[in-house]
Amino acid sequence: MMLDAIANADERTSSRWPAEDWTQANQRWLAAALAGVRAALERYIGGQEREPAEDLTALAAGMPAPPALDTLANTFGLSSFERSLLLLCAGVELDSRYPALCAAAQQDPARSYATFSLALAALADAHWSALAADGPLRYWRLIEVGPGSALTTSPLRIDERVLHYLLGVQNARGGLPDERLAGFVRPADDLDREELAASQRDLAGQIVAAWAPGGEARRLPAVQLCGEDGAGQRAIALAACEQLGLALHVLPALVLPLEPREHEALARLWTREAALSQSALLLDCGELEPADASREAAVGRFIEAAGSPLFIAGRERRTWPTAGWRGRRPLLTLEVRAPTPPEQRDLWERGLGDAAIGLDGSLDALVDHFNLPAPAIRAACIQALSRAASQPRPGRGPAEIEAALWEACRVQARPRLANLAQHIAPAAAWDDLVLPETQRQILREIAVHVRQRAKVYETWGFAAKSARGLGISALFAGGSGTGKTMAAEVLANELDLDLFRIDLSQVVSKYIGETEKNLRRVFDAAEGGGAILLFDEADALFGKRSEVKDSHDRYANIEISYLLQRMEGYRGLAILTTNMRDALDPAFLRRIRFVVQFPFPDAAQRAEIWRRIFPADTPTEGLDVARLARLNIAGGNIRNIAIYAAFLAADAHEPVRMGHLLRAARVEYAKLERPLSEAEIGGWG
Repeated sequence: MMLDAIANADERTSSRWPAEDWTQANQRWLAAALAGVRAALERYIGGQEREPAEDLTALAAGMPAPPALDTLANTFGLSSFERSLLLLCAGVELDSRYPALCAAAQQDPARSYATFSLALAALADAHWSALAADGPLRYWRLIEVGPGSALTTSPLRIDERVLHYLLGVQNARGGLPDERLAGFVRPADDLDREELAASQRDLAGQIVAAWAPGGEARRLPAVQLCGEDGAGQRAIALAACEQLGLALHVLPALVLPLEPREHEALARLWTREAALSQSALLLDCGELEPADASREAAVGRFIEAAGSPLFIAGRERRTWPTAGWRGRRPLLTLEVRAPTPPEQRDLWERGLGDAAIGLDGSLDALVDHFNLPAPAIRAACIQALSRAASQPRPGRGPAEIEAALWEACRVQARPRLANLAQHIAPAAAWDDLVLPETQRQILREIAVHVRQRAKVYETWGFAAKSARGLGISALFAGGSGTGKTMAAEVLANELDLDLFRIDLSQVVSKYIGETEKNLRRVFDAAEGGGAILLFDEADALFGKRSEVKDSHDRYANIEISYLLQRMEGYRGLAILTTNMRDALDPAFLRRIRFVVQFPFPDAAQRAEIWRRIFPADTPTEGLDVARLARLNIAGGNIRNIAIYAAFLAADAHEPVRMGHLLRAARVEYAKLERPLSEAEIGGWG
């Protein structure tokens, strides 16, 4: 009943006419209706009617839209007696003559209020079911029953929100909701309104068709909007509502009451508000964890209880526990994806305006590498143009705008990953990396694959041949301190991409299914920006797959298979580092595109590291690189010794000398639990 009333809101929607004209006509009609009930009270008392009753039908016929009471009665299925009872309660609030008439009719000066017994005695077509708990007046809280010894003699009062509706105060579309919904529901605002891509407009059209008046469905379906683009979901819902003449409100699933009585009260209150304000609701489940069973049950119960057009927005297609979701309401599920590459290109051009001239190749590169939703593209355009405008005029050309756009895209894609991984600001360059030429060449080829990914896969058609094996993955194997993390920094610098180190302590879980869920969050968050993901010391994740001896082994293998699947489909670069290559499953190595072995540096390489280890601004004196290279340690340990010695020298107000390095080397070797041999430090004196 409630859904049909909202879905078929056409000529009864007063907001289609000028609000002032309708409001004045409605209040005149309401005054005449109140006069009619007042006349009934006067007749019951035995007095004379003070004025002839106006013809309500004739008044309504001249209005631009039906009176609010007529719409209310049709929506909630009120009988003529229930209409008169509601008017009796409204008259006590609006007409100063009503309290005295109520007291006189009940022969008690203290009872200057409406009661059910008074209505039964004074109003026409009376019936006892009007005050039943499941009747529309009480079920929808159109009236409230005050304290009293008996139901029939207890004070009756019209609900404040309903009174305002009858007056037309909040009858306009988008009016403020019931104040009891404050803290739960907010109206959708301009921040939710986005320019939709063509594919997203198609989704809005499907919703309009599903909710259009006159459909065959006995009950309007709830619409489930799935995907990572939360802003796009809200924009699609808002666009569909605007076409249907509905206001849109948003309710975060995290604030749904868990106590059944409170939950039922909220659902009923919202359903009433939806009917009064011609509204739809978007239940935002984007921050809800699927493992939160109590919240999931609350979502399911709300879907069943809320009798209004309803969207359920979230990242994943949700299944509800039997206790809450009973399947009595149809469910339409739509996948909301980021705009397609051509649509993204169009959004970039519109966002940049005249500044897009001459940026064809740059825009193609942005679309190829970043998979951003419409709001992020618009924000990146604003940020890039603002940055370019702040530069001196010679620095406002296409090259500067191109650089600003790329950086803006990185910024837009960064925040979601920042909560799941450590962002590393890459400082290392090729000159800082001391490796054999074979390894350096493989690293350069990795950069080529990332840079030319879109051309080979999309333009040249390899992606159309097969979707398998398109992800770019690399394994960096070698001992601690041999330069694996530095090599990842070098690649990030070369490609001008963000680098994130994945915190394995937050990913690997002893609970079945949790590791897979955490990996999914990492890859989903990184997908839009194509960041470089560094799984440091990945042995904990990528050990040899074991024989299935129990359920834990079986689920561990499922997690590994899921990881391989996500790596193969990831649009960026995933780097795994390990100190123990032999511990890896050979099946992994077959599905990893690049394997780079980082050898322990020999004396010549250690000498080269020592030559490059100190920044140009660091004062040094008398350093003997050949003797320093005799320290049989990796590059990471060399860096630790250099920094330690720099602090010693700074505290002594001296340049860094061999003596400082000797003291620092003793500390580092003690940490490694290794003795400093005479062959390594002989002659340092």
